[in-house]
Amino acid sequence: MTKIAYLGIGTMGSGMAANLAKAGHDVSAWNRSPKTSPVLQAADLRVSTDLASTLEGAEVVMYCLSDDKAVDDLVFGAHDLLNHVPAGAMVIDLSTIDPETSAKERAAFEAKGHAFLDAPVFGTKGEAEGAGLWIVVGGPRDVFDTALPLFQCISETVHYMGEGGQGTAMKLVGNLLVASQLQALGEALTLAKKAGLNLADVQEVLDVADFRTPIYYGVGRGAQVGDYTVNFALKLMLKDAKLIQDFAGRLGSPVPTAATAQKYIEESIKDGHGELNASALILAIAKEAGVDLAQ
Repeated sequence: MTKIAYLGIGTMGSGMAANLAKAGHDVSAWNRSPKTSPVLQAADLRVSTDLASTLEGAEVVMYCLSDDKAVDDLVFGAHDLLNHVPAGAMVIDLSTIDPETSAKERAAFEAKGHAFLDAPVFGTKGEAEGAGLWIVVGGPRDVFDTALPLFQCISETVHYMGEGGQGTAMKLVGNLLVASQLQALGEALTLAKKAGLNLADVQEVLDVADFRTPIYYGVGRGAQVGDYTVNFALKLMLKDAKLIQDFAGRLGSPVPTAATAQKYIEESIKDGHGELNASALILAIAKEAGVDLAQ
């Protein structure tokens, strides 16, 4: 049993903290505001708004926050986590953020004597609650080996990517593929609709052809009934599209798909869809063509 302080009980954090508790670990949870949910209640996990008491005695500190600003505020800003982590505790950041932000916090924690892993996750609310995430990890191999049993409590698979920062880099590579698939699906369904094809028949082909993916399977069906129920908000995908371009730009690597995806994400957000699922970028593509995929 490991004593864990889990910080940030949002859409992803709730499921991860609950699964760590269900696995028998001693989990203390913290959130900036009061929080409860059926998932937390099922794990008998209460959420405190007192960071100091949550951190007391923690051997591992974990957090998965929405963006770089939230991480910076937690670690260096108002909450000053950097100076309140118990001596010798390991710190694991599961957020999707800029590798430069990750490097900044890694250097700061290591200077304080804390082992640090960047370990962003693939998956959304369902995978977080069902312990079915896919985790990509950067940091010292021996630290990864120590943390592996914790990762296994919340994931389907865990992948060691190399030195510090490589987990964060891999997450942006993967998110580029997600954005590319959503955009390609939106373009394809829109073109099919304009061509007079029956989208149910189109979906049958998407399900079996050699280009099939889980995204095409699930999102394709959702788009045809106008279902954009949020698992990962479109407004957060805008953040990711910008992160991908900034990261790739520093490396001199072209990512034209990310730029185009950002255009449609921004257009869909302007139409009031920012709180819908990331797949709602498809709405902007269909709108440009003058079609409704749900009809």
